[in-house]
Parts: sequence; C-alpha cells; structure tokens
Amino acid sequence: GIYSSKGQLYQPEDADQLMYYKEDKQGQILQEGINEAGAMSSWIAAGTAYANHGVSMIPFFIFYSMFGFQRIGDLAWAAGDSQARGFLIGGTSGRTTLAGEGLQHQDGHSQLFAEFIPNCVSYDPTFAYEIVVIIQDGLRRMFQDNENIFYYITALNENYHHPAMPEGREDSVREGILQGMYLLQEGGQAENKVQLLGCGSILREVIAAADLLREDFGI
Repeated sequence: GIYSSKGQLYQPEDADQLMYYKEDKQGQILQEGINEAGAMSSWIAAGTAYANHGVSMIPFFIFYSMFGFQRIGDLAWAAGDSQARGFLIGGTSGRTTLAGEGLQHQDGHSQLFAEFIPNCVSYDPTFAYEIVVIIQDGLRRMFQDNENIFYYITALNENYHHPAMPEGREDSVREGILQGMYLLQEGGQAENKVQLLGCGSILREVIAAADLLREDFGI
C-alpha cells in the first residue's frame, strides 16, 4: 500500500476493489502529489541507499513525462553524479493524450533531456513485452553487475492492444530492444518495399501505415 505513518484512518471510496487506495504503516509506495522535487529527492535517497546504508533498493518514480526532467533536470543530473540506481517512468508521453489540457501537458521531448545525462539509460517503448525486457536488463546491470546507471522509460496512456513478443526469434528481439531497434514484422513479397521506423506513441501509426501501403498501393 501507500506509506502513512498513521496507517489507514478512513475507508476509501474504492475499498471494494482489488487495487483500492490503501494506506499502511508498512506501505512501499510514497504518494507525494504534485511535488516533483520532493519525490525526486526521495528517489535519489532510495537510489543511493546501496552506498550510503548498505541496503540495495530499487526505486521507481512515476510521473507525468512533461513534468519530469523539465522541472527536476538539475536533480536528475545530481542523481547521475551521486551514482543513483533505479527507474524513472515518464507517463502520458508522446502528445497523444491530455490534449484538452493544452500543450503544457503534452510531452514530445523529454527523451532529449534524458540524453544530456551520461549515465541515464533511456528508452521509448510501445508494448508491454518491451518494457519487461528493458526492466529485466536494467535490474541485471544495476544490481547484479553493479553498473552506476539509472533508467528513464517513457510510457503511454492510450488504450490499445499489447501483442506478445514475436514468436520464434525471441532472443534477437530481446537483443534488438536493448540496442534500440528490432524487426517487428516482415514486409511481404511485393517488388516495391520501404522500411518504416517508429517507437513510442508513433509506432502504432507506423503499423497502420504499413497496412495502408500494402493494401492500397502494393508496397
């Protein structure tokens, strides 16, 4: 549940659901509201606990991607300097949601900010199996091989189907995901061919473009 020094003092409205709003003295989640600087400071404290306290923690900081590096970029750089380890998850990325709240809520550039920090490893995945591969490898690199790196992963907020990893070539797909590019699907036997690239929010449109080119233009 959510950490509270006093525990649950009221019955939440969603108490009848499996994942209800639970506050607990033993909670593992810090709910800090619209407080990116405070939340990032908590993340750095957890991410450096392996060095400062001899306790390896695996912190995840989940936030609006638009309000991550744009607001706490100096703290992200400090995290790199202090050799923090963990995962930053930038939600609602790609400018495909929250349009009603204006451009100030639409992120299309946070990955560029992440690139400024040498030991920040950043990815812009689309499907769940990609995120699984990235996090598994991140755990290996940070907590098995003891690399002094941290991860920034952007996540989407649209409702769409998440396929299984392509069958028969799982090893090459995993390797490609970690390197930044892999073959998602074959292009068929048409004489005229193009190669389409995409990641994050645009990948679903790339898949739709491939279908359109094949069905309407024979490409």
